[in-house]
Amino acid sequence: MRLDLSLYLVTDRGLCAGPGLVETVMAAVRGGVTVVQLRDKHASDVELIDQARRLKAALYGSGVPLIINDRLEVALAAGADGLHIGQDDCDVARARAALGPEAILGLSVQTHDQLARLDPAPLDYLGLGPVFATPSKHDHAAPLGFEGLAALVAASPLPSVAIGGLKAEHVAATRDAGARGLAVISAICGTPDPEAAARAFRSPR
Repeated sequence: MRLDLSLYLVTDRGLCAGPGLVETVMAAVRGGVTVVQLRDKHASDVELIDQARRLKAALYGSGVPLIINDRLEVALAAGADGLHIGQDDCDVARARAALGPEAILGLSVQTHDQLARLDPAPLDYLGLGPVFATPSKHDHAAPLGFEGLAALVAASPLPSVAIGGLKAEHVAATRDAGARGLAVISAICGTPDPEAAARAFRSPR
């Protein structure tokens, strides 16, 4: 499956609670989201597998891949298109071996030290950030800003997506920093109209 990182949606169960997870995601996809990452730190594996299977079915035929955050077993059980892991999650080589060669595999990177230590061979892309401080993650590293983002992108051996407090007005600056796209949570999931919110990222003012 072709990987288009331009608008990467990360889900939030609390923000999606009103309209529902699948409804929120599909509205965002209609608005132009190109990748969906299912992220839920509090759900059990059984709950997350059920969510992933429902999302996978809804996304069928859209060309938009479903990536699971952190949980390799869930990604495998649900037949997801890929996995995204953090620095303290599953080992990259182990994840690739379990997923097989065709799955998408991404890794979060916050610092140049982390970049210098990684083996890019098993990976397809990197998530770089946070660009700004964000309420969705309280234990994040120091914000990079666009200058710090540009320095990380320049040193990265892989395509990258920027994350952390990004809004539609940041599209141009993110692209100027060299990132392939933006990863977004609250700026889409936390709005009354996810489709319109996603469209704003695709056609920024």
